[in-house]
Amino acid sequence: MSKLGLVRTAISSNFSSLRSVRTSHKHGFVAFPARQFSTESEPQQTQDQAVDSFLRTSASGSLYAKLTGGITRNTLKTDIVNLLEGCNLSLEDVKVDYFRDYNPSAMLVHFSSPHAYDQAFKMISRKGRLYRMEKVAKSQWDIVAPYDGKTILLQGIPLNAVPEDVARFLSGCDFDASSIQIFLKATVPDKMATVRFPSQSQAMNCFITKNKGFCLNNQVLVRVLQ
Repeated sequence: MSKLGLVRTAISSNFSSLRSVRTSHKHGFVAFPARQFSTESEPQQTQDQAVDSFLRTSASGSLYAKLTGGITRNTLKTDIVNLLEGCNLSLEDVKVDYFRDYNPSAMLVHFSSPHAYDQAFKMISRKGRLYRMEKVAKSQWDIVAPYDGKTILLQGIPLNAVPEDVARFLSGCDFDASSIQIFLKATVPDKMATVRFPSQSQAMNCFITKNKGFCLNNQVLVRVLQ
């Protein structure tokens, strides 16, 4: 039997662990390991293709990051968009992550590609060294509610105030009365309230006309939440 015939015989035997095959070679027997004729390389090729596909997808996929270090109460989304020029960001690509007292803790940023993310690092090192940026999971981006400049925060609401008192304070403004939420924080002596508006311009108008006004003899500060 030829060597080619021996190979075919070994393959058809379901690749048994070690098969001794008699040949015409002067040394008598040659052992052919079953793995030598297996097709294990085919799954490996499939795996390599999957890795290549993942890398290609990642190269054009979204990334999320958190900016800290230079975030203050006065930091706006537009400040971040302008800081990270060349990253093709819109205001919808930026969210403010607030502490429970509504002081900002960080800015979350959505990048459309790894290239945009790398560009952001360059811009921060060039003109935004107060900021620190780290990559975060999409789940962290998803849990942060965007206020989009349509919600105001009222600080200094008297302890005995009720939603009707807040509505009277906002008289003349176009707001959603059903959205009034009054709450108390342990570290704040007075109550706080959030109110939604139909648009950013109406929320800003409320800030302009009502900031430092009085609600039941308490002076109230108005902030627009981003």
